[in-house]
Amino acid sequence: MKGRCIEYTEAELIFIETLQRLPRRMVHRAFVDWSGRKDVSLANIKSLCKRKGWMTGRTGCFEPGQVPMNKGKKMPFNENSAKTQFKKGQVSHTYRGPGHERIDSKDGYVILIVDEPNPWTGAATRPVHKHKWLWEQKNGPVPDGMALKCLDGDKTNTDPSNWEAIPRAMLPRLNGRFGRGYDEAPAEIKPTIMATAKLEHAVRTASQKPSTKSEINQPN
Repeated sequence: MKGRCIEYTEAELIFIETLQRLPRRMVHRAFVDWSGRKDVSLANIKSLCKRKGWMTGRTGCFEPGQVPMNKGKKMPFNENSAKTQFKKGQVSHTYRGPGHERIDSKDGYVILIVDEPNPWTGAATRPVHKHKWLWEQKNGPVPDGMALKCLDGDKTNTDPSNWEAIPRAMLPRLNGRFGRGYDEAPAEIKPTIMATAKLEHAVRTASQKPSTKSEINQPN
């Protein structure tokens, strides 16, 4: 009956504990054959071993130095699975070689695959932001504390002349929560917004610059 407590004799418990290292299905089969008890199910054996803390010792993981059972063996030929296996020299349909471009769905920048080693994965190619890669080919690395700003608001226009290195602190002045909506502004207004942001940034930078010792000691 469901919920009925299964009772075991001392000999039966010793028998099960002795076989605890075996798979539970084998323990159950051996127990039934030995004891003749038909009222003990596989689930009962599993529950008993769990309550008693009788573990098999198996973790399901390969131990250090353990040799896989199929090492050096070829997979038997199967016509159905062979249809989906890669052939020697075959290139995946998802492979994108040097020169491939796509637009990042998160930020709208153009991603370019270039023929340069990937320092993180070791692959022969690596993805880059096209606008930054082209700009650096012409002007060198972007200086520390600077960011490339799209001048016409079109991130897909990756021509180096359309990007300018500006202090990162200027970015909130151009857009951001309290910015002037540079990206959405009409083309004729953009230069004015950029010039204003540069002036405000210069003034704030100058006001935060610590005074020199000579300036502090200068008499009134």
